[in-house]
Order: sequence, then C-alpha cells, then structure tokens
Amino acid sequence: MALHKAVLVAVALAACIDAHAQVAGTQTLSVTIKQSQALLQGWSVKKSVLGKSVYNDQNEKIGAVKDLIVAPDGSVSAAIVATGGFLGVATHDVAVPINALDVRGGNLYLPGATKDALKATPEFQYAKVQSPPKPKKVQAE
Repeated sequence: MALHKAVLVAVALAACIDAHAQVAGTQTLSVTIKQSQALLQGWSVKKSVLGKSVYNDQNEKIGAVKDLIVAPDGSVSAAIVATGGFLGVATHDVAVPINALDVRGGNLYLPGATKDALKATPEFQYAKVQSPPKPKKVQAE
C-alpha cells in the first residue's frame, strides 16, 4: 500500500513539473512581438549548424562546421570548418566566410572547395580572435 501511494505521489509531482516546463520562444524577455516572430523564423545553431557536414559541388563531404565567429556588430562573420582527422582528432580548422556557404536541401555546401584546398588553407587560430569583455557585477541600489 505504501508503495502504491509513493507511485501516485511521484506521478502527481511529475505532472506538476511537466505543467510548468518552459518552452523556447514563449517567454517575454524584453523582446517585442515582431522580434519574437523573427527569432522563431531563424535557425538554432546547435541543432541546425554546429557539427553539420559541409559538402562541395560534387556532393563530397569536405568537412564539418565546428564553430561560428560572431563579429563585434553581432553578425555571424565566419564558420570554422574542420577537415581531415578522425572523430574530431587532428582536424585542420579553417575559417570560411559565412556568405561563401550555400544552403541547399537542408545541407551546407562550399562551392568549388575540396578537402585538399581546405587543408592547404592556413589553420584558424582562436588565440587571434578577440574575446568579448567579461561581464561586470551590477551593484544593487
């Protein structure tokens, strides 16, 4: 009987937790309705871009998107494409201008590129990318 009550309590608690779950795009955080609608039409970088394979015009896989570089004005300026290596080890990372990538049928393409051409390109170095300023604590008034 005690086990039965414990199961019922667990189910009731789980139902309460589920009822209060947050859904992306429904919470207002100083975003206008117009901005919110534009956000919902955009892409999730984590789900749609990072780790996604990059192909050339011959549909050969030439690399995968490892990272995105955000310019000081907030725009995405480059994709870091990793080529070569095995399971992410010993890859050659190359910065590719974001406007050089094409999206076709849900896949990313780098027209005219080959694995050899990417490997011959100078490797991207994170140390040369300026880090954003660290956030400062705000004093309560």
